[in-house]
Amino acid sequence: MSSQLFRTKSIEALVASAEREDRRLKRTLGPLSLTALGLGAVIGSGIFVLTGTAAAGETLSYHSVLHAPVLDLFLHGSATGSTIGRPGAGPAIALSFLLVAVACGFAALCFAELASMIPVAGSTYTYAYATLGEIFAWIIGWDLILEYAVSNMAVAVGFSAYFNDILDNVFGLQIPPQLAQPMIVGGEFSGAWFNLPATLILVILTVILVHGVRESARTNNAMVMVKITAILIFVIAAARAVDPGNWHPFMPNGWQGVLTGGAIVFFTYIGFDSVSTAAEECRKPQRDLPIGIIATLVLCAILYTSVALVLTGIADWRTLNNAAPVANALKAIGMDGVRRWVSIGAVVGMVSSLLVYQYGQARIWFAMSRDKLLPDVFSKVHRKYRTPHVSTWVAGLAVGIPAGIWDIGTFADLSNIGTLFAFIVVSAGVILLRRRQPERPRGFRVPLVPWLPLLSIGCCLLLMLSLPLETWLRFGVWLVIGMGIYFGFSKKRSELAQ
Repeated sequence: MSSQLFRTKSIEALVASAEREDRRLKRTLGPLSLTALGLGAVIGSGIFVLTGTAAAGETLSYHSVLHAPVLDLFLHGSATGSTIGRPGAGPAIALSFLLVAVACGFAALCFAELASMIPVAGSTYTYAYATLGEIFAWIIGWDLILEYAVSNMAVAVGFSAYFNDILDNVFGLQIPPQLAQPMIVGGEFSGAWFNLPATLILVILTVILVHGVRESARTNNAMVMVKITAILIFVIAAARAVDPGNWHPFMPNGWQGVLTGGAIVFFTYIGFDSVSTAAEECRKPQRDLPIGIIATLVLCAILYTSVALVLTGIADWRTLNNAAPVANALKAIGMDGVRRWVSIGAVVGMVSSLLVYQYGQARIWFAMSRDKLLPDVFSKVHRKYRTPHVSTWVAGLAVGIPAGIWDIGTFADLSNIGTLFAFIVVSAGVILLRRRQPERPRGFRVPLVPWLPLLSIGCCLLLMLSLPLETWLRFGVWLVIGMGIYFGFSKKRSELAQ
């Protein structure tokens, strides 16, 4: 039994299964499209929200042990009823963004090496199958399904609220509350019938994804251009109103504030790993995947740092702890036209994030089905469009229907813990493959192995410990359900078991 659980699937076998005519995806993506996919996933509304929160700091109240970060429980014991202040970075939030980019860069380099070696759909799931064994591949695949689904449910609910606000501000129209709000909020019925915009946007994106990766990439490219334009309009226009006095002192709370700000904005970088889910649809994956992953991280770091510097230059950093710091700062200096662009950029950013994560989620279902760990129907490929249409529709409905019913913003931390867990698996995979197959050609090589991947693992573990105990328990329940499905269904059906 244990031999099957820890048996790895050779890279040759993974590539061969991807080349089967009935299961082969269409290769159409180049480095620019891959970079746009990464930017589409990474840059969302967070750049316009978390930048202010991290600069101003926040006060957290832990009403029970479940709400307290695991690290605080280790250091301080019970946190029931306690209130903890998190000092803001002030103008030095720009430095926080750069430090986080370096920390994420460790994981990004590991992704780039494995992606160049294993150009197959499935991202971290596929890498785990090639390095750690089937049981780890199942765990990480099940984890990625949760990560992508829960993240998009939360984004879809947020999109609905922003979309209704723009309709009101621009056209003077509003969707009735019964059709634009979740049915269940905080475990209680809200009186709404269904959150129609949240579900409808996911159905529209699913149709686009089914029609082809090239069409999906073009749609994403257009949305990425819109939101980058919105960011550049803010940076260039608002730079004229910068008061250098707002930057003094630059580090009001010292390095503690910079590091705390980094912990808050870390999650604005999550998403660059989605580039690796497109490995099977790249024209030259060994070259283009590393370019797409690393270029995504570099460009995001530049854009985030620019926004942080301008925002803290046009407003006192102590006033930025609110739900819409960029919009409110622009309103205070009378730049309403720029403010509208920021709102449009936030909405388009949400849509492009939804598109890329739905794309990635369908590829995870597809890859796991092709390995017989999920039912065969999920690995069917459309005869005309050469896309995994069944997986795409199932993923769309599995996210779209709950997004219309529940307010699942409180579950966003599940996406974060899942992502960090995936980063750890990828970093460990680089170390293992360097030892087991040092002679295998690599389109990209991580420097300073094993130290740099170990540093990546350490950073991810530290950030996982900063998440609430409640998130760890929910993550554990999800994994237990997954193990039940694996031992009851997938283990005896898997390709290796045959």
